[in-house]
Amino acid sequence: MNFLCLKPVNDGIRFSVYAVPKASKTEIVDLMGDRCKIRVKAPPVDGKANETLEVFLAKLFLVARRQVVLENGAQSKRKNYLLKGVTLEFAQGILQREIV
Repeated sequence: MNFLCLKPVNDGIRFSVYAVPKASKTEIVDLMGDRCKIRVKAPPVDGKANETLEVFLAKLFLVARRQVVLENGAQSKRKNYLLKGVTLEFAQGILQREIV
């Protein structure tokens, strides 16, 4: 499986997300080209969806929340996260398990 949503960078990986707020639960749904589609339980009000997504990604990739950095897209469904200390191979393995 080709994970175009993951790009290696110097201190981890860049993870491109398409977020869908106000879902019944927070979960990975599918790959959409160069983005990973994630449903987010929280509404997009006062940063709640971004906060929920950061906590979800930290748990998913087994890192501390401070290692999940929203690089851009705070007000958009299209977001880019820096996952510090995560290798490309590890992230691919996690997504492979989640998307199957």
